[in-house]
Amino acid sequence: MNSSSFLPRDALQSLIDVLQDRGYRTIGPRAQDGAIQYLDIDDVAQLPAGTGDHQSPGRYRLHDGTSPRLFAWANGPQALKPWLFHARETLWCSTRGADGRLSFAAAPVDERPLAVIGARACDLAACHLQDRHFVDGMTDPAYAARRRGLFTVAVHCTQPAETCFCASTGDGPRAGEGFDLALSELDDGFVVVAGSAVGQTVADALPTRTASREQLAQADAEIAGAAARQTRHLPSRDLRAALFARLEHARWDDVAGRCLACGNCTSVCPTCFCHAEQDVPSLDGTSSEHVREWDSCFSEGHGYLHGFQIRPEIRHRFRQWMTHKLGSWHEQYGRSGCVGCGRCITWCPVGIDITVEAQAICGDADGGNA
Repeated sequence: MNSSSFLPRDALQSLIDVLQDRGYRTIGPRAQDGAIQYLDIDDVAQLPAGTGDHQSPGRYRLHDGTSPRLFAWANGPQALKPWLFHARETLWCSTRGADGRLSFAAAPVDERPLAVIGARACDLAACHLQDRHFVDGMTDPAYAARRRGLFTVAVHCTQPAETCFCASTGDGPRAGEGFDLALSELDDGFVVVAGSAVGQTVADALPTRTASREQLAQADAEIAGAAARQTRHLPSRDLRAALFARLEHARWDDVAGRCLACGNCTSVCPTCFCHAEQDVPSLDGTSSEHVREWDSCFSEGHGYLHGFQIRPEIRHRFRQWMTHKLGSWHEQYGRSGCVGCGRCITWCPVGIDITVEAQAICGDADGGNA
């Protein structure tokens, strides 16, 4: 499953066709509403040919270029999370019968297998962390069902954004695991590597040929170049001790003076999993749905427990987010919750940069893995 082949650019449609013939719903990157979004695709013409992106703190713009490449961009506002952990979904329903008794039923899950084309290395790492929570930890039936049917086609990143720092977290720009197929895009086509047995069966059905030594070398050089161009980094991959030793650092007040507590960072973060649940009754009172929705530790309601607000100030909420993401995740999942995608920096309306804040609070803290 480690041998490489080459798929000509004009044969990429065959990948979509093979996946759909095998019953997969295919989604991929499309330029829509000014951003790269993962949406349904059935034709390569829907992919963002020649499109690039410019990202910086608080800024995201797409631009047109002359390149024939389809994946010459870093990332969009969402990764795989919305397709596996839905932003809003019904978990179960209750119905009152004519005799007044209540009956309960789990909400149906669409188990049609999903194939994602264009997943980035950082997003596969985030998906693995979501698995640790929703499958290994609490065994969420809806998430687990969708995850079982997921076929991932990774595309190694060669065009990092200014806000990317996945190389420093060890999560990119090369996809190392968690994919069924991985593509390295060149001007004339794609170097293809299978990462699973089912991925190999799909690769065998494609009109590929043996990849040349020059194509393999170019693919490796472009991925290495993407890593070398990243300038942001966290002080260490393990900031537990440094963060929890600085809970009263003056920087928490400084960043709270800029933070709007809007929750954008948690909405675009591919690993955040905070959610709220509520019962939504029907107007006639005969049934109700138990609904789960994304929530954020930046919201007032998230910190409200039994009549007491445990995080009344923005400084408390920002501190909770950062100390959990970069600190206590190590206790839960054996690593940081940050995969270096940089989305929280790009999509923060005031341009707060997690790498800058971590440096300011933790200084030169080094857990040995910086």
